[in-house]
Amino acid sequence: MKVRNLTSYDLAPYHFGFILGMNDMRFTIKTKPGFQDLVFYNYQGEPGSVVPDSVRLYGIQHKPYMGFTIGIVSNLRINDYFDFRFIPSLSFGERDIEYSILSYYNGEASQRKITEKTQSTFVEFPFHLKYKGSRLNNVRPYWLVGGKYAIDLASDSGKNSGNTIVLMQNDVYGEMGAGLDFYTTFFKFGIELKMSYGMRDMLKRKANVYTYPVERLSSKMFLLSFTFE
Repeated sequence: MKVRNLTSYDLAPYHFGFILGMNDMRFTIKTKPGFQDLVFYNYQGEPGSVVPDSVRLYGIQHKPYMGFTIGIVSNLRINDYFDFRFIPSLSFGERDIEYSILSYYNGEASQRKITEKTQSTFVEFPFHLKYKGSRLNNVRPYWLVGGKYAIDLASDSGKNSGNTIVLMQNDVYGEMGAGLDFYTTFFKFGIELKMSYGMRDMLKRKANVYTYPVERLSSKMFLLSFTFE
């Protein structure tokens, strides 16, 4: 018979721990109908480059990169199957937006791709309701649902920024996820996969080819995390 570790662990009214994770920050981009037909004049190109007569946007996509997350776990026991969790965290990441642009010089069209980098440092305040399944020896599955409020410390939205892409500083997310808790001899170790979907339009509009054709730009994130409690 396998020895059960930490048999009274889940009976404690509250406990604490920390979280380490790898995040994948993304955008969901919705463009305006017929955005490829919009023509923009007075285009500001790179310093030293030849300024085109006009430009058109014919494609836009995001390029995610892996980042990392650290946080503190605060867990309040409700009953045998439900916990309430508060996990203030710091998340670091980058999401690039790639624009496919047609530039016109004296009636001649040329194609080019321009990548705008958006780096983020989020202070996050997630609240989750955790439902725990039945324990099987030293493993227990769980599911969670909740939300979080996030502040991007790297955002330039409150400044007179000359950047092409400026994101709003605050966002609200809906979250859901699942994981497994492993009861070791001295602590509980967890593996969790969580999805976060932003509720706000995060793009600050300017009258340029980069932002005007975008009807809505929202955030989403996938987080693979490891908890030590």
